[in-house]
Amino acid sequence: MARHKVEICGVNTANIKVLSSEEMTELFKKYQSGDESAKGELIEGNLKLVLSILRNYSNRTDNMDDLFQIGCVGLIKAIDNFDLSHEVKFSTYAVPMILGEVKRYLRDNCSIRVARSVKDIAYRALQMKEKLTNEMDKEPNIALIADKLGLSEYEVTNALDSMKETISMFEPIYNDGGDTIYLADQLEDKKNSMYSIDDRMALRDALRSLNDKEREIVIKRYIIGKTQMELANEFGISQAQISRIEKNSLEKVKKMIL
Repeated sequence: MARHKVEICGVNTANIKVLSSEEMTELFKKYQSGDESAKGELIEGNLKLVLSILRNYSNRTDNMDDLFQIGCVGLIKAIDNFDLSHEVKFSTYAVPMILGEVKRYLRDNCSIRVARSVKDIAYRALQMKEKLTNEMDKEPNIALIADKLGLSEYEVTNALDSMKETISMFEPIYNDGGDTIYLADQLEDKKNSMYSIDDRMALRDALRSLNDKEREIVIKRYIIGKTQMELANEFGISQAQISRIEKNSLEKVKKMIL
């Protein structure tokens, strides 16, 4: 954050007034007596407190305007809840509240930060892709783009993938009025786990209690690792139906082994 004049959300930081302890006390007395105009003065007189905290987080977000507003939310909460009778400096009371709002915002709105060098490769790859498409009248493959840029296929693929928007594995992607299907339901489960002999025997007996279709769906889903979409195509039914059969089958299995 710059050391000279800075404008954030239309606020010229060079013109922010800093209140003395006496002025702060007088304004709090007025505000707590019902003078709303005093609240505005308290907010304006403590904006530098917000900015001083944000200096430590300037590298955590690309939008300091948003972070400044979040910090101001914490400041307003501190003003609304400050008690003069406790004889504590307002800054001592306000800093944890402002920090709490800022950290909560960054936690809830964090995204994967992509290195500048990776972004540069992605932009170069996109430019080369457009150029080759125009020259060849068809879309080039990654190998050709990488060769033209003097990079490996992995570097180009990794860079282009990094530019894609990330979404949660639990993002709902379909709902036919019954069970909601999430992105995770379409992902192949490749996790390998070790089970005891007793566990395997209990699982085998539980699977035998299922009918043929239920057993086949569970085995292909969790042992072979097929996705619900693949199973839907194989059985000639909807993915929602596969989801329901899978859920019901798992409930039956759980009752027998737990």
